[in-house]
Amino acid sequence: MNAKHRKTLAAIFSRSTSASILFSDIEVLIKALGGSVSEYEGSRVKIELNGEQWRCHRPHPGREAKRYQVEEVRELLERVGVLP
Repeated sequence: MNAKHRKTLAAIFSRSTSASILFSDIEVLIKALGGSVSEYEGSRVKIELNGEQWRCHRPHPGREAKRYQVEEVRELLERVGVLP
């Protein structure tokens, strides 16, 4: 993981949930951790990491992940044992 990945990870685990994390930064972090991002119809996305899945929609028209999406990706990372 590089410094940008660590910064994204710290922002995800920040207890005042941020709504300014770019969704693309979350996708890049998942890939850096060995996960995969699969695209489906429209803005649907399936993210897999260590056997766990998270299905969501890419935010639109903005690029920032919604607060609930940040919380859900935090839960995914905790389930697979990734901590800041």
